[in-house]
Amino acid sequence: DIMAKTGIAFGLNKGFITTKKEKVAKPVNSKGKLTKRTAFVRELIREVSGFAPYERRAMELLKVGRDKRCLKFLKARLGTHKRGKNKREELTDAIRKRK
Repeated sequence: DIMAKTGIAFGLNKGFITTKKEKVAKPVNSKGKLTKRTAFVRELIREVSGFAPYERRAMELLKVGRDKRCLKFLKARLGTHKRGKNKREELTDAIRKRK
């Protein structure tokens, strides 16, 4: 909604007329993005070491159908609601893959 500059020294769109430059994508913008290699390594580690005891307990709660209790449990272990939700989703996917 930004209108073009008029080239006049006052008014709503005051200022020298310039051409906008395209912003270059910085490397920092890709921080936290999951790479193929990282995904592979995590999968391999999960395969070798299995699940932590708290994850196994959470999976049991999910199998019994206590989703809300599972979320409360994971939230207490992981610290935040969002982390708890993500972990619960991860564990439900793991249960689905096992079947």
